[in-house]
Amino acid sequence: MATEPDSGTRPTDLVPEEERAWWKEGFVYQIYPRSFNDSNGDGIGDIRGIIQKLDYLDDLGVDVVWLNPVYDSPQVDGGYDIRDYRAIHDEYGCMDDWEELLEGMHDRDMRLIMDLVVNHTSDEHEWFAKSKRGEDGYDDYYWWRSTGGGLPNNWTSSFGGPAWTYDVDRGQYYLHLFHSKQPDLNWENPEVRGDVYDMVDWWLSKGIDGFRMDVINLISKNPELPDGHPGGWTGMEHHTNGPRVHDYLDELHDETYGNYDAMTVGECIDADPERAKRFCHPDNGGMSMVFHYEHMMLDFRSDGGWWEVGDWSVGDLRDVISRWQRELEDSEAWNTIFLGTHDWPRIVSRWGDAQHYRRESAKLLATFLFTLQGTPYLLQGDEIGMTNFPFERIDQIRDAETRGRIRFILDDARSRSLTELERVALEDEGFQRVKDIVRYRCRDNARTPVQWSDDAQAGFTDGEPWLAVNPNHTEINVEAAREDPDSVWHHYRDLIDLRSDSDLLVYGEYGLLVPHHDRVWAYERTLGEQRAVVVLNWSSESATVGGLDLGPEPSLVLDTHDRTNGDGHAEPLELDPWEARVYRTQ
Repeated sequence: MATEPDSGTRPTDLVPEEERAWWKEGFVYQIYPRSFNDSNGDGIGDIRGIIQKLDYLDDLGVDVVWLNPVYDSPQVDGGYDIRDYRAIHDEYGCMDDWEELLEGMHDRDMRLIMDLVVNHTSDEHEWFAKSKRGEDGYDDYYWWRSTGGGLPNNWTSSFGGPAWTYDVDRGQYYLHLFHSKQPDLNWENPEVRGDVYDMVDWWLSKGIDGFRMDVINLISKNPELPDGHPGGWTGMEHHTNGPRVHDYLDELHDETYGNYDAMTVGECIDADPERAKRFCHPDNGGMSMVFHYEHMMLDFRSDGGWWEVGDWSVGDLRDVISRWQRELEDSEAWNTIFLGTHDWPRIVSRWGDAQHYRRESAKLLATFLFTLQGTPYLLQGDEIGMTNFPFERIDQIRDAETRGRIRFILDDARSRSLTELERVALEDEGFQRVKDIVRYRCRDNARTPVQWSDDAQAGFTDGEPWLAVNPNHTEINVEAAREDPDSVWHHYRDLIDLRSDSDLLVYGEYGLLVPHHDRVWAYERTLGEQRAVVVLNWSSESATVGGLDLGPEPSLVLDTHDRTNGDGHAEPLELDPWEARVYRTQ
């Protein structure tokens, strides 16, 4: 077993020891292994490639690594279709490589959390093969249904199309809330739960430090499988936050991670603060924190869904995040602070201005992530301000969700009414007509190889990469960023230092200071007599904000625009586009 990293303590009496936790005080760096670093030239990132970059992660100041799935998988959905939970996918390496990675992280005082994917498996998992054959003990490991004709219900897959596929061998339909090659496990069956718990405990006993729990609030379905209300993700009210979800999570906690000093973050679709508090309560699963998507859905229009981008404002984002900050205060739940993961576009392309103010807006987003109450999450490449990919052809896309949505439009055109955007996708040059929305939404934006240098293939591989490298890697890359003291990378490094030295920015209370400004978001963090004020001009225009009480002799401890001439304290504050400031004030 690998050595454990040092826990570390902070010399202050303002935060009781029982309220502290290593997963509150650190930040999480997400590694999508297929795109991180390729060690053997086959064009696919691998575990030895991560090992080669451990010193880089240490230099950046990474505390926790969230490693996307490296389990044995057919790779239909980026490894979230697991064929064997206790084996490493051969393109990524072997178990010896993984054990060396864990030891190398712990030697550098970094912790490792793994993806836990137990709502579904691959259809190539031995459980599914046995279930298809109706073997004793496996007959109802998954959701199988016979019908007199038609589908069992009207539920839809998140990837487009019906959530049911007919299996010829068994002569029944099986449920899959995602890809048809990702059948949903039947958690109603106690044998399923027992096998899952054994697997979870096996990984924890190997020394990992916790789990990111994939779509964990989908594991309980209404066993009657009734039709759902049409529109959106049809059936969601019957499979999200289902009737026994807290029973299952409580049991999972007691049988596995509750017996370890483990971090658990649950991906919880359709979660609000009240639900988050329930999921994190010791009697309802006791997770450390949840990923919620309330702010991540601000640019989805209810009528157009995935195919149309809705308008959002800094005020909308401010309202959502401020509510979560306030309502999780003094509760068992802890906030997650993130703007993107492997499932969303690059944060500077979505939340900033990648075209005109890439560097400035990337720094502002970094300041936001590291100055709110909660654990910050950072996807690989965001530390240098990587941007979305300029897709030109559908054959450049590997993302199963995007391809599934386009395929569903083409396959189902004759059987339903279509929106205008969906109709143009049917035309000969349909992709060219919808490529702007695909460029905006496609998950591959976050999965293009990390841009290490301006070399061919961005220094990611010596071979042909599995997914094309962004052409802008000649300007945006780690090597150039580390050499430039004014880069996005160095701004993240300064923020990591600032937060790691400050209980105030970790445990301090959040207070909104300017509730209605159309460009500026200003808030304070307070802990005892300590106080910080954060001011963000979330726009591509200059802004003025007055009435901020900075106290006597405020200290400007961090600013994206290097205001060394002393004008950072003037009242009212005059802010450049995408300027962010952090004051220490009394």
